Amino acid sequence: MYFEKLYYIHLLWIVIALAVFLFYRDRKRSAMLEKFASREMLDKLTTRSAGGRVLKIFLFLFGLTFLVLALMEPKWGYTWEEMKREGRDIIVAVDVSRSMLAQDIAPNRLERAKRAILDLMQIMQGDRIGLVAFAGSAFVQCPLTLDYGAAKMFLSELDPSLIPKGGTQIGEAIIKSVNAFEGNERNTRALILITDGENLQGDLDNAIKMAKEKGVKIFCIGIGTPSGSPIQITDEKGRKTYITDRNGNQVLSKLNEETLQKIALETGGAYAQAVASGLELDAIYTKRIANMDTKELDSSKKKHYEHRFQWPLCAAFFCFFLQSVVKDGQKKSAKEGEAA
Repeated sequence: MYFEKLYYIHLLWIVIALAVFLFYRDRKRSAMLEKFASREMLDKLTTRSAGGRVLKIFLFLFGLTFLVLALMEPKWGYTWEEMKREGRDIIVAVDVSRSMLAQDIAPNRLERAKRAILDLMQIMQGDRIGLVAFAGSAFVQCPLTLDYGAAKMFLSELDPSLIPKGGTQIGEAIIKSVNAFEGNERNTRALILITDGENLQGDLDNAIKMAKEKGVKIFCIGIGTPSGSPIQITDEKGRKTYITDRNGNQVLSKLNEETLQKIALETGGAYAQAVASGLELDAIYTKRIANMDTKELDSSKKKHYEHRFQWPLCAAFFCFFLQSVVKDGQKKSAKEGEAA
């Protein structure tokens, strides 16, 4: 047995305080009556019953105690209830190349992407989420999980220093992501690709073909501007500087929308360009991903305890009923007094 709302136990202090007051008042009342008449005279005038008064007090206090127990919602006896969790598998592949440090979307592309992913986790409907980081190579940063707290911890670690190799291997990122999915269910798996699409390397066509064969829809978020933005970095001495080419000119990182639109179109996904107010992840999820099929992600058994608050509640009402019918004494008639 256990109590679901154990914090109501503190109300028993009120019952204890009330018990002290009632017994004190009864003794005080008896003492005051004896000041006005002797015990023999009181016995002649009234059918006083100390036991009756005490019994009424005890019944009242027991009734209150049972009420407190009812409020604490006692439970005992249980049945096993099977709990199933259904949802979709979502992997977010994030570009962590140095071009993601461009500040055309404040504070920079990578930080804005991480904030958007955090917002996505707030509206996800029990889906599993995984993270893939990519630049010149790709790796699984967080495998598919229902533990959003762990996913947030891995997300906070995303940084260009994770992958020293330069470039943007979108093809490898897609392959790593597709291989990270579990099962073969179609229309239950989505890949969200967040990148500026620059410096493409590798065999992208084969990666798209693999995603189509596995039934993985790719939703691309183009982050950046087509006009481009300089890339600010921090050197070893902590100074802010910009990446330059061999001629000393600032390198501009431009959004490559054409490639991302192709990926989304061929896999049945969608493309959206990030705007100053956000990455459109919430819209993609609610309008597209949330309408995809679901599958069983987790199954477990849970004890379902039976509510038993009715028993102490009935006991409380019974105590109050008995208290109302028990008599603690009444005044004698004149004839009864003379006979005594």
